[in-house]
Amino acid sequence: MLNLDSLPTNVFIPLDHAERELYEQIVPPDHFLRRLPAVVDFESFRPLLAPAYSKDQGRPPWDPVVVLKTLVLAFHYRLSDREVINAARFNVAQRLFLGLSLKSPLPHHTTLTYFRQRLGNERLQEVFDALVGQARQLGLVKDRLRLKDATHIIANVAVPSTIRLVAEVRDQLLEALQPFALARAAEAEQRAAAIRVASEDATDAERLLQRVTHLQVVLAWADDVPRQETFAQASDDRQEKLRAALALAHKVLADREDGAQDKVVSAHDADARHGKHGDFYTGYLIDVAMDADSEIITAVNVLPANGDEGGDAAYLITQEERAHGNDVESVSIDGAAYRGPVLRELTDPAGLNLEVFTPPSEPAPPKGFPSERFSLDVITGTTLTCPAGETTQQRERNKNDTGYKYRFSKKQCRDCPLRDECLASPTVKSRTVIKNDYEAEYAAAKAKAQTPEYAATRRRHPAIERKLAELVRRHDVRHARYRGCARVLLQSLLSGLVVNLKRIVRLLFVPPAAEGTVRAELAGVN
Repeated sequence: MLNLDSLPTNVFIPLDHAERELYEQIVPPDHFLRRLPAVVDFESFRPLLAPAYSKDQGRPPWDPVVVLKTLVLAFHYRLSDREVINAARFNVAQRLFLGLSLKSPLPHHTTLTYFRQRLGNERLQEVFDALVGQARQLGLVKDRLRLKDATHIIANVAVPSTIRLVAEVRDQLLEALQPFALARAAEAEQRAAAIRVASEDATDAERLLQRVTHLQVVLAWADDVPRQETFAQASDDRQEKLRAALALAHKVLADREDGAQDKVVSAHDADARHGKHGDFYTGYLIDVAMDADSEIITAVNVLPANGDEGGDAAYLITQEERAHGNDVESVSIDGAAYRGPVLRELTDPAGLNLEVFTPPSEPAPPKGFPSERFSLDVITGTTLTCPAGETTQQRERNKNDTGYKYRFSKKQCRDCPLRDECLASPTVKSRTVIKNDYEAEYAAAKAKAQTPEYAATRRRHPAIERKLAELVRRHDVRHARYRGCARVLLQSLLSGLVVNLKRIVRLLFVPPAAEGTVRAELAGVN
């Protein structure tokens, strides 16, 4: 007879034969949690999870595969760590999925937190890629076309005023300094309290100035602390905490300069940014690439709210190809990709060499001859010739640094027979032409937008928007569970993993009424 008292509290007890038969009588055969283990080999993830634990130090860990399955349940059913552990105590379907006997102990909910920390984004990315690899082996994922899009994630913070932000950053810095300079930190805290009392009736501008000045005074001596012997003798955690606090304080002060971009908006989530996705918000972007044929997510990334969504396309494709050794043929992206540097990186024959489908989003061309009517000398690359045969070498980089701005003189344009057609209006004295460095890429994208192939591909693009809607509505990706870009990425990878598990089950367990539809989806037919 099994003696429960003799077992370590962190050892799972597997289902015996009688319990499994009973569970299977209770849980219907078509239940998602019964179908999932039949099509996905969770045990294959064990070699990826095991290195997160030491073989000869500490007590034996909870089975990492079972803990991973528990996280799958949490993100599938939108449960907190505490809620998913409580649900697994009595939910028969979840017990069957986890393979646990009713006699088995369950971990404390904080075990899931420690597991995520041990797992980290790198190992979780490997698990995510391994699942996509299983889908590839099943013949579900093709390399024909990727659909790519992004949506916003709202940060898990209350956005403070600038006055409060500077004060919070200062307080974090003083807390990090206490193990190294307790007396000076205490003195600075007293000074902060005095400033708070003395400035209660001051204007907001004056209150902000006093707090910024005090933070500058603290930094004047705090920057020397990492060079002291006491710092070298401290633990890695304390050292990292101070380094992060110093970097954040300098960043917040730099943000006060005129014209500063990429401003910190919260001391508690230093990676969050202000952005606009429909409306203005504070947080992040989740960027997703999906196989158009199977609708399985192949890559996920998280950017700050003001991140380069278009430029991230190359990262997503590169990440997938590095993980699987495949060669994606084409990608469909919204107007965020219609930028010269992005188009060149994606289509470069020596690089990704992708066929890109993106809608042209240029403003209406100005009056007069378009820049395409002006030819650039292919030998020198510095002489521009107008439709009337006049040439110029007078040029300078444009303000966006995407091309050269050429100028023709008033004398050249004064008696030109094509003057009325070339100039935007009679009041303009001479012509200025910008020759974009990426003119060839823009022309290719415009030409592709006129083809039947483009129209067919763009009809498939709403599928990625539906996938993002599933992540938002079914798995609450819209709201960050955690703080910091790395942790929000971990949330997004887990959500993407769960969505892929659902999709694989749907593709391999096809209801008879939907069999034709699913086969058409896998064939890439609308």
